Amino acid sequence: MSSELSNVRNIGIVAHIDAGKTTTTERILLYTGKIHHAGDVHDANTTTDFMIQEKEHGITIQSAAISCQWNGHDINIIDTPGHVDFTMEVERSLRVLDGAVCVFCAVGGVQPQSETVWRQANRYNVPRIAFVNKMDRMGADFARVVGELRDKLKANACPIELPIGREDGFKGVVDLVNMKSVTWAGDDADQGQTFTVGDIPAEMKDEAELARAELVEKVADVDEGVMEAFLEKGDLTPEELVPAIRRATISGAFVPVLCGSSFKNKGVQPLLDAICAYLPAPTDRPPVEATDLKSGEKVTRKQEDSELLTSLVFKIATDPFVGRLFFVRVYGGVLKKGANAYNPRTKKRERIMKIVRLFADDRTEVDELRAGDIGAIVGLKEVTTGDTLCSEMKPCHLERIVAPQPVMFMAIEPKSSADKDKLVESMKSLAAEDPTCQFREDEETGQTILSGMGELHLEILVDRLKREFKCAANVGRPMVSYCETVTKGAVKEFTFDRELGGKRHAVTLKIEVKPLERGKGVKVDLSRDFVNLVTEKRLQDCVKQGLEDGVVTGVLARYPMTDIEVTCLSAVLFDPEVSDEVAFRSAAMMGFREAAEAAAPEFLEPIMKLEITTPPESVGEVLGDLNGRRGTVLSMDMKGDLQVVNARVPLASMFGYATAIRSLTKGRASSSMETDQFELAPKNVREEILSK
Repeated sequence: MSSELSNVRNIGIVAHIDAGKTTTTERILLYTGKIHHAGDVHDANTTTDFMIQEKEHGITIQSAAISCQWNGHDINIIDTPGHVDFTMEVERSLRVLDGAVCVFCAVGGVQPQSETVWRQANRYNVPRIAFVNKMDRMGADFARVVGELRDKLKANACPIELPIGREDGFKGVVDLVNMKSVTWAGDDADQGQTFTVGDIPAEMKDEAELARAELVEKVADVDEGVMEAFLEKGDLTPEELVPAIRRATISGAFVPVLCGSSFKNKGVQPLLDAICAYLPAPTDRPPVEATDLKSGEKVTRKQEDSELLTSLVFKIATDPFVGRLFFVRVYGGVLKKGANAYNPRTKKRERIMKIVRLFADDRTEVDELRAGDIGAIVGLKEVTTGDTLCSEMKPCHLERIVAPQPVMFMAIEPKSSADKDKLVESMKSLAAEDPTCQFREDEETGQTILSGMGELHLEILVDRLKREFKCAANVGRPMVSYCETVTKGAVKEFTFDRELGGKRHAVTLKIEVKPLERGKGVKVDLSRDFVNLVTEKRLQDCVKQGLEDGVVTGVLARYPMTDIEVTCLSAVLFDPEVSDEVAFRSAAMMGFREAAEAAAPEFLEPIMKLEITTPPESVGEVLGDLNGRRGTVLSMDMKGDLQVVNARVPLASMFGYATAIRSLTKGRASSSMETDQFELAPKNVREEILSK
């Protein structure tokens, strides 16, 4: 194990919107010496929110990568968005990180997007620590939030700190590992740089001893290494407890919980200590699994410099000065400037012309990225998000990052016909950066359709086209992006036989379509019989391309299809003289449409999870409004003096909801929502879509 690599921490800061991720990141940069004065989201001068749109909206839109040092450790931090429209940024960040800090609001607790990012972290087995922020806020309740971590997220969460005071009286924490108090004087000029370590306040000693006993017991329950010492002594020393917490956290069996107020400059230094002490180094993570390009078998790559190069391009961004930046995580080997890397998707080499390390929108050129490093490459030619860059000696590909299905779209057209090519190229750049941004041309209307994850997402995309790409456009109103699927299996034979340009193109294909479970997406395949008969790779690729083209525009109303498996079973009539690329691709696309039409196609509509926090006296109006929107109430709970309603509602019913809920409750309610899943649309919605 490299001693240097063992001191690296690749972490993400994730949370529900407004929990304080970016403010926490600013304080981390301040205390690690990266900046000399912490910025403020409300003043639009934070380090990681450097996009114009981020400053204007006061939210994080793109994941920003920064590096800093603390107590001999190199910490690479990615500050991620909390708004549901930008959940893909969180997804691809967690894919390449070794650990995460999950920030929770001490008042709001576990909120809808908190649950989403927790599920995303579970998907990639990312070890995490929890930071309960905003302890200075009215209504802050540390114990309640810890309870919600256990109940709502099913986390084995346990405090390693207790708050000293709450709301305006919050002044520090009790360190339960070392049984000491850590307090801040609250001097704004000092910005929390100075703190005092002392004895636990007398009035908190009993509470602290009980909390420490619970901590020791919970850790001993999941770590056999200290179970014997615990059973023998009934306690653990700090020297025994720290490595035990680390092992339990890295294994995913335990979540340490800390607290503080980043805005008030309290509690962040102990959080930094916890990041270094409890979150994993790259060498603590299991070897990454990949697929050998030649054999198709699973292989593993250790996170060591001596391994064959294995790296993942997880994000692309456009820089006005250097062009495209390709963000990369190196899992094994060393990525060197001037060397070649192999892209198994394109089967081409890519020359590594320039490598940079990032500090928000600043960058420093370096000669190499080693195993465990995160950085960016400038000047790659044919690379997209999710591509693997590896050694050509033994090429492999890592699992790609899957983008969620867009839920909204709008028509977009250039201000003048002369700008059409520029608009298309600009949208290609946006789509390369953001896989949830999709665009296509509607063959019937000739309009360009821009799709995304919500109203704010589309608004930001259009604004970026105007500001960054100098491409003004006329846009339609946002509309729900339905999907199409099939509800039963069907097999069809289709013959394509046409003369084009004086040449005959003909082939007959047998196509099968079958429904998949919700959320499984699209699976396009070629049967073994077909591959054995049609052995040329170029013709196989044409069939796959034709099937994929068919899936993009459905058979009912040209919405994209999902949750469907499409297989070319065989080439029934196949003559090498006339069965060329044109014939295979055309037969595949048209044959798919016939098979899909015979498989009882239906519409899917996006369903949202909605959380409403309202005064109890307004609950009746809120529930009545939900009923009128085809909503289903999942649960109702009291949170302090407020009622929390959790519901599922079709997205089509949610336009203008923020204004409506304020009107219903005289401005006293708040709401947040996230995409849940696509479900079969009822008959009246189907008829409404078809009538448009």
